[in-house]
Amino acid sequence: MLRALFFDVDGTLADTESAHLAAFNQAFAELGLDWRWDEALYTELLNISGGKERIVHYWKTAQPELRELGAMAMADTVNRLHALKAAAYESRSTTEPSVLRPGVLALMEEAMHHGLQLAIATTTSPVNIAALLRRAVGPDWRLNFSAIGDASTAPIKKPDPQVYLHMLAALKLAPGQCLAFEDSSNGLRSATAAGLATLITPTRYTAHHDFSAALRVVPDLSQVNLAQLRRWLAQRQVAAH
Repeated sequence: MLRALFFDVDGTLADTESAHLAAFNQAFAELGLDWRWDEALYTELLNISGGKERIVHYWKTAQPELRELGAMAMADTVNRLHALKAAAYESRSTTEPSVLRPGVLALMEEAMHHGLQLAIATTTSPVNIAALLRRAVGPDWRLNFSAIGDASTAPIKKPDPQVYLHMLAALKLAPGQCLAFEDSSNGLRSATAAGLATLITPTRYTAHHDFSAALRVVPDLSQVNLAQLRRWLAQRQVAAH
């Protein structure tokens, strides 16, 4: 029986990547760097989970000579950049409307009405989650979720399954009782490594990813309801046996 839905945040709950990209570029400018990521580059960088990890990867590949700063100085710079980026993203979220992807809120409400638990399973930062959901759902958004896994509680980023394993443990449920929602290959790999069937709603940043292991791939959740999810999950479980 389906008893819980686990949601990734960026790209899954809302198409936030353009806002994140703009925030990264603002942080680079504020720190006086001549770095500027365009959409094509950022699409590639999204293969790296985690904002700090993306900065480090770009730094080491695009300007390896800057590593002469030393490990500690590099870490300090990355931390400063990420803090500036988080502040820029939060600032944007207070002035620009936060809109969840089609069907997300309706499915959450239907699930809660039928007694299912909801959880967040992301490796983004707590401040990013709050910045999005505070405006999109309301100040009491946390009350909708039985458990929240994020970068502060699951530091090993996707595609590692750590965050999903934590959420399964927090809800005391077996993987077969839950369904994950993701938008990227790293997210899919993370969820499936934890034993979770996963429904994918790609974005323009992830449409080219390999989703062959997904339960279903749909454009968004506007045509998805709880009965369908239960039917798809049951069909998968029958096929597995």
